[in-house]
Amino acid sequence: MTWQSWRTAWHDALYGPDGFYRQADGPAGHFATSAQGIPGGGRLLARAVAILAENAGCQRLIDVGAGRGELLTEVSAVAPTLQLTGVDVVERPADLPEPIDWLTSPGGADLPDALAGVRDTLVVAHEWLDVVPCTVAEYDGAVWRTVEVDPTGVERLGGPVAGAELQWLQSNWPSDGLIGARAEIGESRDAAYRALRSRIDNGLLVVVDYGHLRDSRPRRGTLTGYRHGAQCSPVPDGSTDITAHVAMDTLDARESRELVRQSTLFDRLGLHTGPPPIELASQDPPAYLQALADRGSYAQLTAPGGLGDFWWSIGPVGR
Repeated sequence: MTWQSWRTAWHDALYGPDGFYRQADGPAGHFATSAQGIPGGGRLLARAVAILAENAGCQRLIDVGAGRGELLTEVSAVAPTLQLTGVDVVERPADLPEPIDWLTSPGGADLPDALAGVRDTLVVAHEWLDVVPCTVAEYDGAVWRTVEVDPTGVERLGGPVAGAELQWLQSNWPSDGLIGARAEIGESRDAAYRALRSRIDNGLLVVVDYGHLRDSRPRRGTLTGYRHGAQCSPVPDGSTDITAHVAMDTLDARESRELVRQSTLFDRLGLHTGPPPIELASQDPPAYLQALADRGSYAQLTAPGGLGDFWWSIGPVGR
């Protein structure tokens, strides 16, 4: 039996040669996100990103963790003048609209060498950091210990957390001293964020994810899995998506950036629409049905306790 830290096993399970994100059906075969799987949701998300790009004067959009290009395809329809590039671990999807460029990434926190010197660009990382593997730790009553896992998902406690990861825990994850308390150490996510930001010379960096702030860290952590449309125990064998919420407030304390909930941002961007006039139902039935569908999409993407609770980190770079 092979024991590994969750950080190592998680990375291999998602990005190894037979990893979850390299499989043919991709993430869309297992779960829905704002970008795909919710009728009209991708179009609404694309409109939000396009408005942010226009407001920032950006001529280009790069999507890091682009899946199979679902968000970029929607953006190409709502903002056809934007230059679009996707970044993910797979080769360029065959059905991606031709004008969209593509960079193949090593996976996880690692970025392709060609992603550098980016200018006048909005770089969006939508549900990327939550699948950047991190160390999982548990408090044994005296010290924080690294949680180790075998290929079937069975866990045990390993050695004490030390070095930069322990410093991160002590600074960013308040402990109430309860035996069995767990934490996902965000040091690797913070480093990934800084690395991505360093590739941008001029533009806007937007990171979107489920997350938490210092005063609401979960006592038992959030590590979980998704398989075939259902939440499940995380198993690092390549069959399961493995994810954990992001400590959004620690990504870069030195940077001037805004943290805003998705529901608040969408309202601020003017994406909310009232009910369509009832006379439209007889004058233009397809338009009436589309307006109703758009309202339904907005309701799903802004629902409290659900997608509306996504955090958006919006930070200008080089401006």
